[in-house]
Amino acid sequence: MPRKPTLSPSKISTYLACPVKYRWTYIDDRGKWYLRAKSYYSFGLTLHKVLERFHDASDTGVQTVHQALAAYEENWIEAGFSSAEEMAEAFGEGKEIISRHIEEALAQPAASKTILIEKMLRKDLGEFVLLGRLDRVDEYEDGTIEVVDYKSGRSGVSDEDVATDLAMCCYQLLLRHHFPDRPVRASILALRSGTSASHSLSEEDAERFEQDLCVLGSHILSCDYTELVPTPKDLCPNCDFLPLCKKHPDFEVD
Repeated sequence: MPRKPTLSPSKISTYLACPVKYRWTYIDDRGKWYLRAKSYYSFGLTLHKVLERFHDASDTGVQTVHQALAAYEENWIEAGFSSAEEMAEAFGEGKEIISRHIEEALAQPAASKTILIEKMLRKDLGEFVLLGRLDRVDEYEDGTIEVVDYKSGRSGVSDEDVATDLAMCCYQLLLRHHFPDRPVRASILALRSGTSASHSLSEEDAERFEQDLCVLGSHILSCDYTELVPTPKDLCPNCDFLPLCKKHPDFEVD
């Protein structure tokens, strides 16, 4: 039998933002020729790699601030920056973020242990398989399982932000599936400020979210993307695929 299609939080979010963008990103191969490197992706990937190594107990190469900064320099990604000045500013800010995170982690007694790092989890939802790559999963003494998601572009976060974040709800579904007898919590860590916020889906909310996700997934998979007419949106001016959409005779954007 053919493999079931897969959907991830990134795919679902892209569809919700713009089905045409979903087409060019995931369906139509022509879209790949228009993709451009983004500085915020490069910045975030660099930070993620260093934090991944620091929280991985099996990696003994990044255990101090000095080692973390060395790893930061080794893993720095230059793609997407508009100028050397912009890159230098981002590089300096990243060093401050890494230093603060490591110092705070080393100064505080460990309330939990990290059990998963950059782990891909999956859950069969009937028509499709839900996939999610989790930055970090911690286990607490009371049995609670917590997914921690790093946000390199945010300076603040609230519990409400976590509660309404599509990816965080997806991650909780995945963890509830793989750890069915454990309390599950999701947390977002805003790396620029070091602040964090958390939320836990109730049993009822988790069931409702899964049902809504199945309906949405069905729409995504059954959509005839070749018949979509691109409609101007606020995200159009910064979208890589704007040249493709402009080729449609009914598309107009300032």
